[in-house]
Amino acid sequence: MTSEAIYAKLTEIFHEVFIRDDLVLTPELSAKHVEGWNSFKMIEIIMATEDRFGVKLSTKEVDGLKAVGDLADLLERKLK
Repeated sequence: MTSEAIYAKLTEIFHEVFIRDDLVLTPELSAKHVEGWNSFKMIEIIMATEDRFGVKLSTKEVDGLKAVGDLADLLERKLK
C-alpha cells in the first residue's frame, strides 16, 4: 500500500473520530494540534486503524507514536 493510500484511509478515520471534515493530515500533526485529541480519541483512532488496515498494533508500538507520520510509517512497515 502506498503512502498516499495510507494517508487517505487515515484521513477518513480522523474525520470520523473527530467528526470534522476539515482536518488535513500531515506527518507532523499530533494531539497538540487538534482540539479534543485525548487518550480516549487515541483509543478510537487505534481501534479504527487496526480494523481498517487489518493489522494489530502492540502497546509498545502505540506508545512510540508521537505524530501521524509515525503511525503512517508503522502501517507502511506492517503492510509490506
